[in-house]
This record gives sequence, C-alpha cells and structure tokens, in this order.
Amino acid sequence: MKIVVLCGGLSMERNVSITSGTLICKALRKLGHRAVLVDMFYGLEDFDTPIEELFDNLPPVETVPVAGEPDLEQVKASRKWKSPSKVGKGVFELCALADVVFLGLHGACGEDGRIQAAFDLMGIPYTGSGYLGSALAMDKDLTKQLASAAGVRTPKWRIASYSREPVEQMAASVDLPCVVKPVDSGSSIGVAIPRTKEELLAALEANRHLGRVILEQYVLGREIDVGVLMGMSLPSIEIIPKVGFYDYKNKYQAGATLEICPTPIDPKIEEKLRETALKVHLLLGLKTYSRSDFIVDKDGNVYFLEINTLPGMTPTSLMPQEAAAVGINYEQLCQRIVDDVMGGAKA
Repeated sequence: MKIVVLCGGLSMERNVSITSGTLICKALRKLGHRAVLVDMFYGLEDFDTPIEELFDNLPPVETVPVAGEPDLEQVKASRKWKSPSKVGKGVFELCALADVVFLGLHGACGEDGRIQAAFDLMGIPYTGSGYLGSALAMDKDLTKQLASAAGVRTPKWRIASYSREPVEQMAASVDLPCVVKPVDSGSSIGVAIPRTKEELLAALEANRHLGRVILEQYVLGREIDVGVLMGMSLPSIEIIPKVGFYDYKNKYQAGATLEICPTPIDPKIEEKLRETALKVHLLLGLKTYSRSDFIVDKDGNVYFLEINTLPGMTPTSLMPQEAAAVGINYEQLCQRIVDDVMGGAKA
C-alpha cells in the first residue's frame, strides 16, 4: 500500500510525534508498504523527488530521538514556505495520492480533530478516530464532563480562566496539593503538582499563555494506563517514575520510569480499569485505538483522568507495550491500525 506517515506539526508534542512517525514508517516499510514520512508543518519543501514519484522512490528515514520540548518559534522561522498555514506545502496533494494516511501526530493540529475534518472533506482515509471524537477527547474538561455524567469516577476539577479571574483568585479556592494541567495538550507538558501556595502561583503563571487551565483534585495512588485496540481493552500497565511524577522527561527518557505490564493488581480492579477504558472509548465515539490514564487509590478506587486518541509510538510508549503483552508486536500493531481504516465510517 501507498502510505503517508504524518508526524511533527506545530505542537509542543512535535518531537515525540517525529519519533513516533519515524518508527511507524520503518515498521510499515518492513511490512512491505511504500511508506513516506512527512512532517505536517514543513511538508515537502526539502524533498527533491517529484510528488507523483515519491512512492516509487522512497526517501530515506533516519531515526530522530526525542530531544525535549521544541522551540516552536524557531520551527516557524526555519520553514522556507512563508505561509500562515499550519499544513506544509504539498502535504494534502501527497496525502490524496496515498491509499491511507497514518497519523503519527500528537497534540494540537493532530489530535484535536482539525486535520481529521480536512481529510474527511477531501475523502482521504486516515488512521485513528474521526474529527468529533478527536475534538471531544482533546478537551479534558469536556471529556470529564461526559465521563462523569456517564457514571465514571474522575477527580473533582474546575476550569480556571485567566481572562475572568486573577491568578491570586484562582489559587484562593484550591485545596493543596492539586494538579494544574492544560485543557488541551498531552505528554504532561505544562502539568504541575503544587503542594504550596507559592508553587501553585508559579504553576498558574507558567501556563498563563494557554488562556485557561484545569485545576484538578490530587489523588494519591498508583498510575495505571489501559489501551483499547479495535474494540478490546488491553492489559493495564503500571507507571512508576523513579523521581517525581510521570512528566515529559519521565515519559520519554529511557530508564526514567519503571513500567510493569500486566499490572500486578487485584483482578477485580484490573477488570474495572479495562471496562472503564472501553466505556470512555465508546462514549466518545472513538475508533481503532486509544489509551486512558487512571489513578488507583489505596482503597482500590479507580479514577479516570483523560484519554488519548493517538497514543505515542516511541520506544518507551505504553500502547506498544500493552499490545506486546497479548502477543502483538510493533509491526503487527501498525498493520492492525492500518487494516482497521476501511472498517467503518469515522465519527
């Protein structure tokens, strides 16, 4: 098959996405597909091969390690094509020539439904969930509202808007410790767990550019994730950072976190985790795959935190580890995701 693997983009999760996309592209080529790796923001500006010949003259794919958070202003400045578009030159044209687009994107412009909506309008098949499910899942506040209304336990939370209340007022009514997190981003970028008022004020100031944040009840417990693949919940995976919490560094630095799959936990709690992950996946109308994040407290209560529609596919990512626990290796996982594209309409 002719496959475009779309990665990068203009998101704070750009570097993670590039690593995911690189590995996906290599896996697809190993399986015999004619896969082309494309950075959604830069597009084809550095490709020498004519667009109509790219699938027959595949550009080399080099492994790109995750190297911290990107400087998006530098990324913008370095693009040769001076256009306000967040989609680079030639991207749509190449995707229209492909049999399918494998979305290796993370964060804004990748998981929020916008690129999915554009592809729907153009009739371009793509992996993962559709525009509506992606948009709902990207907004942590909307996700928690829907999940809570459906009887899913989630930590108490509220939205704090910088345009409506000063930082001091935001901090005044918050029980500490708490969790400060962006409403619509992933990879734990911008997430903080302040334990003092001074730390809370600093965390709120650091996220001021976002316009609004979630202030969430802190629940002490075990961090556990559960993937869903083609209607089946996978074995849970426990995340134990060696230092601090599961932040950006601990997620993507090899050896920084102990990950145990399947989780050594009471079978009844495991069943609850897997049932809840599938319930939220279906509640939001998601397709093919997703990954939900949970906290399990000392009493065995399961708290749903958020859901990811395009889980990471890096060497330390959780979804591939969960799939491996049921005998699905990395290449097989990529193939199953591709195979499911034609299985039904997007939502």
